[in-house]
Amino acid sequence: MVASRLSGIPPTVFGEMSALAMRTGAINLGQGFPDVDGPSEVLDAVERALRSGSANQYPPARGIPALRSAIAAHQERHYGLALDPDTEVVVTTGATEAIAAALLGLVEPGDEVVVLEPFYDSYPAVLQMAGGVRRPVTLHAPDFRLDVDALRAAVTDRTRFVLLNTPHNPTGAVLTRGELTAVADLAIEHDLVVISDEVYEHLTYGEATHVPIATLPGMRERTLTISSIGKSFSFTGWKIGWASGPAHLVDAVNSAKQWLTFVSGGPLQPAAAYALDECDAWPRALAADLRERRDLLVDGLNRVGLSTRSPEGTYFAISDVSGLGWRDGLELCRALPERAGVVAIPLQVFYDSTAGDQLIRWAFCKRPEVLGEALERLAGADLRCGQRQ
Repeated sequence: MVASRLSGIPPTVFGEMSALAMRTGAINLGQGFPDVDGPSEVLDAVERALRSGSANQYPPARGIPALRSAIAAHQERHYGLALDPDTEVVVTTGATEAIAAALLGLVEPGDEVVVLEPFYDSYPAVLQMAGGVRRPVTLHAPDFRLDVDALRAAVTDRTRFVLLNTPHNPTGAVLTRGELTAVADLAIEHDLVVISDEVYEHLTYGEATHVPIATLPGMRERTLTISSIGKSFSFTGWKIGWASGPAHLVDAVNSAKQWLTFVSGGPLQPAAAYALDECDAWPRALAADLRERRDLLVDGLNRVGLSTRSPEGTYFAISDVSGLGWRDGLELCRALPERAGVVAIPLQVFYDSTAGDQLIRWAFCKRPEVLGEALERLAGADLRCGQRQ
């Protein structure tokens, strides 16, 4: 028996696909976690914290002062955003909790929330739990650019929030300053709060640059920014995230967060502070390395007949499989582990519309040799529907 507020929310697709990978021995290019840890000196900081004694007990409810100060310093150093670490920063159990606490703490039943589609799968789930009404704006393949006319059409007199995500998971698109300005103009015109998920903020490639929407004129006072240590420093299992912005928005996050996990990651918080303060160059090196792995995977997928766009950011690349004869991407992804020994994620589970039915997502945050082996397996398999070797 499941409560009505959870009715119709399916299990996360990542559980299904990761279980398929385990059962078949397939290479898992579905779930977005790296297979190499972050900086060793940050791991050393965890060990010091573990042995210090005090870090093994409950940290302060909003996060240890050193981490809140490190987050504030990071935002000012990178983006010129000045924050009070005591009132405008809260530490959470990953960005996922920050998003959940933001929606639960801010959204009233019936409030409309504009969301970019495809959306990370926790967004619609928590919006439903909060009683919010999502208003999707579709980023269409192959370029996944923001349609400003569609954005404006999505806003009604019941709209209260924009749930933004850039660099965008799952498409890998990085919103341009022009696109963000359109969002900002609309938010100011309609007095909307923007909840901005920026966990891939440091993982952009080529000419693409991440611009926090809070840096645009008139937006600092109406933007709640969310990020985490996981993606930028390859510690996804730590689940150390944060929300920052105006005190009244951060208070709303904390009002919900205190009844979710209360606190978490005591020994990890000092290490996260160390990473932000002392390892600024590491995410830049990671992005350069990921760009090479992106190119390896995208070029290889195109060679084996999977039409794949080169993303501007994140861990992910999208293939269009409409020419292979499958009913949709989910059918192909369920067949891939046994047919090719590789796991991908069907994009359609991140849409309300049918725009993603023939798209699948691959994660390139794996070692080059793993990506190479996956490409060899795909090259040796017949990926057309109904065809087997």
